[in-house]
Amino acid sequence: MADAPALPRNAEKILILDFGSQYTQLIARRLRELEVYCEILPYKASKSQIEAARPAGIILSGGPDSVHRAGSPRPDPFVFEAGVPVLGICYGMQLLVALHGGKVLPAKRREYGFAELKLLAASPLFAGLPQTLQVWMSHGDGAARLDNGFRVVARTPSAPFAAIADEAKGWYGVQFHPEVVHTPLGAKVLENFARRICRFEERWTMSSLLDAQVAAIRAQVGGGKVVCALSGGVDSSVAAALISRAIGPRLHCIFVDTGLLRHGDRKRAEKVLGKELKLNLKVVDASKLFLGRLKGVSDPEKKRKIIGRTFIEVFDKEARRIKGVSFLAQGTLYPDVIESVSVHGPSAVIKSHHNVGGLPKRMKLKLVEPLRMLFKDEVRRLGREMRLSKELLGAHPFPGPGLAIRVLGAVEPGLLRTLKDADLILREELKASGWYDKVWQSFVVILPSVRSVGVMGDERTYENTVVLRSVDSRDGMTADWSRLPHDLIARISSRIVSEVKGVNRVAYDVSSKPPATIEWE
Repeated sequence: MADAPALPRNAEKILILDFGSQYTQLIARRLRELEVYCEILPYKASKSQIEAARPAGIILSGGPDSVHRAGSPRPDPFVFEAGVPVLGICYGMQLLVALHGGKVLPAKRREYGFAELKLLAASPLFAGLPQTLQVWMSHGDGAARLDNGFRVVARTPSAPFAAIADEAKGWYGVQFHPEVVHTPLGAKVLENFARRICRFEERWTMSSLLDAQVAAIRAQVGGGKVVCALSGGVDSSVAAALISRAIGPRLHCIFVDTGLLRHGDRKRAEKVLGKELKLNLKVVDASKLFLGRLKGVSDPEKKRKIIGRTFIEVFDKEARRIKGVSFLAQGTLYPDVIESVSVHGPSAVIKSHHNVGGLPKRMKLKLVEPLRMLFKDEVRRLGREMRLSKELLGAHPFPGPGLAIRVLGAVEPGLLRTLKDADLILREELKASGWYDKVWQSFVVILPSVRSVGVMGDERTYENTVVLRSVDSRDGMTADWSRLPHDLIARISSRIVSEVKGVNRVAYDVSSKPPATIEWE
């Protein structure tokens, strides 16, 4: 095999160009699990953006488009001139073929699901793997002819060009998806690309990340002061602990009671964040302001925007009372960025998020977002590295807009009380049964527009319906509904109907993400 292209000096990461695949984020997840740092950029990233990233290698993701279609996504030509290895996955492989003299045609039979891959020739991409392995396919087009130095290194019964390579250039392509769990040995393929082909030796660990982020925060903030938007959840708390480690008492934390919190959230924040972490903590009760602005508003996006604007407005007001504050800290995560703004390829915006999409255009404070490139499980690992409490790190995710997006319709005080009471029962029963720590996230949704007939005692009722939602996930990008024991669901349902005024029916959500989202709004 010819030597791979020389590694650029000071290479920092593997760069993933997103062509709109639903699996793009999984590529990043798998690489980070291998302690390989990577970042995602849109497929149309410019030469200057790619150069600035200083990649050790580039991965072209899959995508829903066809290379035959006029105007279909194409990367900047610099991708193939940068002198670093390139791995094309599915649509990315088809681009490698079509842009370098080969031919891609619609497949005679669309291949979707499991397939048996057979290696035809030795390749560093498949080093240490068996001659035959199970892979996951999802494509309608396929390579029909190769040119410009490419050779076939693997095939499946339906895809004669299932993996290709041009070792002299360091270009590789696979028709299957190594990033999904349905390709059991796929992580080894990605590891071979990063370590053997790109020769990327740096190990991305929570310890190294902690040191790097502390240095980055100090460089960004300088001698200034930071006001931190504390919600009491894992993300903002870890962000606050990280910033506190970097700048000490120059961090001022503000907890806003929006009136949209769960029972006990405010007290827990005061206990864990104020007393245990000893952060400068101020609690602001702005519940009347938030609920007043939300009155009569039923559109979920409008609710999110109102909450986002009001949230920052409160911080602006409080920050002005602290002399010298010029930065606002938030616990924004990578999934927030990906789902809030369609910056990664031609994928659609799923929802806005008050940490990202709802910020006023003239916000008066500069943002400090030390967790912006992390997934949820990585944030918890970072928290453990800083020795934060299990009570804090084990808390279920809670959305920035709070319970407003769990009332499907206009937010009214009475509905909020009902929702809070039902949600408390759910959490109590999950903790008592040992299931709270087994699931990713559980909560209750109330459906004001769905009132149903019931019988309580000897009287006919016409009351609200609530839905229990519990999901299993690793980072919130995908999720499956939790298979809670039936007797547990029955106990939760019985308590809610008996103890929560205004509810006579309880349902259980068995939808996964995709096609649904975790939250209902």
